[in-house]
Amino acid sequence: MAPDARRAVRASLLLAGVIICGNAQGPVGAHPYDGRYAGDQVFRVTPRDAEEVKVLKGILEHIKVDLWQPNIASLITHNGTTDVHVKRNDTQGLQARLKGEGIDYKVLISNLQKEIEKQTGYRSSRKRRSELPYDYEVYHSLEEASSWMFEMNRTHPHVVNMFSVGSSYEGRPLYVLQLGKRSRPQKKAVWIDCGVHAREWIGPAFCQWFVREALNQYDPGMRRLMNQLNFYIMPVFNVDGYHFSWTTDRFWRKTRSKNHKFHCRGVDANRNWKVKWCEEGASSHPCDDTYCGPFPESEPEVKAVAKFLRKHKKRFKAYISIHAYAQMLLYPYSYKYATIPNFSCVESAAQNAVSALYSAYGVKYRYGPASTTLYVSSGSSMDWAYRNGIPYAFAFELRDTGFFGFLLPEALIGPTCTETMRAVRAIATGLLKKCQTDRDPYVPYA
Repeated sequence: MAPDARRAVRASLLLAGVIICGNAQGPVGAHPYDGRYAGDQVFRVTPRDAEEVKVLKGILEHIKVDLWQPNIASLITHNGTTDVHVKRNDTQGLQARLKGEGIDYKVLISNLQKEIEKQTGYRSSRKRRSELPYDYEVYHSLEEASSWMFEMNRTHPHVVNMFSVGSSYEGRPLYVLQLGKRSRPQKKAVWIDCGVHAREWIGPAFCQWFVREALNQYDPGMRRLMNQLNFYIMPVFNVDGYHFSWTTDRFWRKTRSKNHKFHCRGVDANRNWKVKWCEEGASSHPCDDTYCGPFPESEPEVKAVAKFLRKHKKRFKAYISIHAYAQMLLYPYSYKYATIPNFSCVESAAQNAVSALYSAYGVKYRYGPASTTLYVSSGSSMDWAYRNGIPYAFAFELRDTGFFGFLLPEALIGPTCTETMRAVRAIATGLLKKCQTDRDPYVPYA
């Protein structure tokens, strides 16, 4: 049997196995997650001054809550909003405390379980998600996304190359799709990863959307980009966490690695990179959502991607990580208040991207250095990519600004991905042009 034929047979067998697994997994039925979120609420709290910030932090210390935005209590600021997921048994107590202290708040989501069921259309059959043609406007489980990747690899052999950069903590392959014409092996490259934080489902949805659009032969602009650039797309970075968010805990954020001293599991995969590791904006406690891990690149997912990017860093001109939610486009630095050496080029790229995004539906994104635009965080993939010589490093925070939070409805997948696609294309197009000034040379920081 010829090598190509053997590869085709092997891919078909793997695809069949993935599809079988895909149909057997995931929360099924009218009550996903066994109704565990019934009566839970999401509050938006707005402390007006430093004293109210201090009081709010004290209140949240005594109630077990899930901070959505910001994701760590130390980042709560006056006149900034704090979105917090509260268990049903604590909602009345929290309301009473906030009212008693005169702190401004409103309930964004009054019944989290109902919003979860609305988000993914559980009233309709799960069967529709595994039928062809593939539906890009619904959320897909890890198994369905893996099945889709095999199918893209099989049906577009001349422009798609699927490979694995390693395995997750629980042994799942870390798949990447390389897109682009093979005629020029040393083309400039763009890396895009999605699903670093498990509960941010719009991320993997966008990565799949991007692949579909990139393979559209009727789009001359995209054809040109595919001829001149290679795109490396990682639809689900945190495969273990994403799977867990579908089957067990919808709001799981971290990886699923075990800690020998604590019962808490997982590490924040965006605090585990070897760049100012475990400093401001990251936690050293294994039970926290922003836990930096026992050491840099402790997570096999982070280590595998870092190893691949280091090996090919001369070719990569842009690194893009897709997150949610806040409607922002961020660039370095995350870990400190300072201006990057090639600020004017990166700022211009960000401005063009946000303008392109706005042109679709009039949705406004803020843009700027992550430390001042969002908050300070250390050990992020974006800072790491920049430090390792990738001159254009970005992190998107997609829709929305909190009304739905992590539960962006499926009806908004299409609009969100359409506008984000325009922004990413603007960044990629900019890479084909020189952006150099004498006063603003690119120098990676130490």
